[in-house]
Amino acid sequence: MTPQRPPTSPENDPDLSKTIYCTKPYNPSLPLVQYALMIDAGSTGSRIHIYKFNNCGKSPMYEYEVFRKTQPGLSDYKGRPQEAARSLDVLLDEAVKVVPAALRPCTPIAVKATAGLRLLGADDSAAILTAVRQRLHEKYPFNLQDDDGVVIMDGKDEGVYAWITVNYLMKTIRGDTPAGTPSYAVLDLGGASTQIVFEPTFSKPDSTLEQGEHKYDLTFGGKDRVLYQHSYLGYGLMSGRSSVHRLVEFMGSLRGTGSGPNATVANPCLAKGTSKLVEVEDERLIEKFNVTMVGEDVGSFEACNRVVELVMAKDAICEVKPCSFNGVYQPSLLETFPSGKVLLLSYFYDRLQPFLAASPSLANSPLHISTFSTLAQQVCEGKPSWTEHWGSDAALMKELEGRPEWCLDLTFMHGLLRLGYELDSNRTVEIGKRIEGTELGWCLGATLAMVGGDLKCRV
Repeated sequence: MTPQRPPTSPENDPDLSKTIYCTKPYNPSLPLVQYALMIDAGSTGSRIHIYKFNNCGKSPMYEYEVFRKTQPGLSDYKGRPQEAARSLDVLLDEAVKVVPAALRPCTPIAVKATAGLRLLGADDSAAILTAVRQRLHEKYPFNLQDDDGVVIMDGKDEGVYAWITVNYLMKTIRGDTPAGTPSYAVLDLGGASTQIVFEPTFSKPDSTLEQGEHKYDLTFGGKDRVLYQHSYLGYGLMSGRSSVHRLVEFMGSLRGTGSGPNATVANPCLAKGTSKLVEVEDERLIEKFNVTMVGEDVGSFEACNRVVELVMAKDAICEVKPCSFNGVYQPSLLETFPSGKVLLLSYFYDRLQPFLAASPSLANSPLHISTFSTLAQQVCEGKPSWTEHWGSDAALMKELEGRPEWCLDLTFMHGLLRLGYELDSNRTVEIGKRIEGTELGWCLGATLAMVGGDLKCRV
């Protein structure tokens, strides 16, 4: 019989090497308890997820995770692979503390790098991955899966694993999920890329999902599914910022209103009255230089949105219709996912949550795509507008004053959802970071796939 309060961390777990759910595994050839480690080497930092599972049932049952992070990310160590590898020690030392000594050799570990390392170039990224692999083998007792133990993850896997995580925790795709339970669409916004994954349904008899890399056949929880997925490299939040700044500086050069090294450039995507020193990469001269971007009196949601529209490349050639943006084929969410639930992850959550915390009425109301445009309009107007709406929340005011790109971030997110994915303004969405204490994102999904495979122990 399962006790009322299952453990949620090592602190309230009565025995790290046992489980409260049963006294012997369902399959006698498997251990009672299984730990698994996943390191997410992202573009802005590295994070470890230390997962505890039990083998009480036919498939591993997830119990809880321990989560730690460190900055900067591996991609900041270009040309210094050994330093990059050592930067993960603080995370791995935590895993040594959590996982009981007897279970460490059978604890699988994987390091999966995402878009940031992908952008470094083949030689630099390969050197870093090799150094990480060597350090894990030489210094730590865990079981590194050699073939895909330390890799740059394919963008399509990143999105699908996040979809598995969300829908596993929401109990929409488990073996015991009632038939006909609809799954969530998952939209994940990272620093360098953004992913969309959903399970489209086609009502017309002759319509179906086109063949191609976007089609992902998944068997999970005893059911076969066909997912649409795409990872847009260059459309993460940090990449989006860079594209907007680059375009604004270029437009300044055409108008003669300020461009080039050390120039002051009026930027409608910075809130009125704010400024920021920005590094711009000039593709004409293949060089980087600093400019001072100023919101002055030009900062506004409407003007910024026009810049974001250009970045979204809606008029790019669409070879296989229908397209979302940048010429990428995507079934219409309006037609093939008309009433399904949509969950927004990562930076979508991080940028919206401070406003929800500051406004109980907003937090207690359904979120819509238009929520992003409303907030962007208020933020882009500058400090008088901030004071009017959030003056009593010191933490949010400090955030807004310290990060001039809030206007840009919210406008870019709205552009991605409304213009890019063509979600209706009144479409209801949810945001998430954790479910029952578990971090949302691709890590648990990737770990479920790893733990569900053929695990070997280190000898």
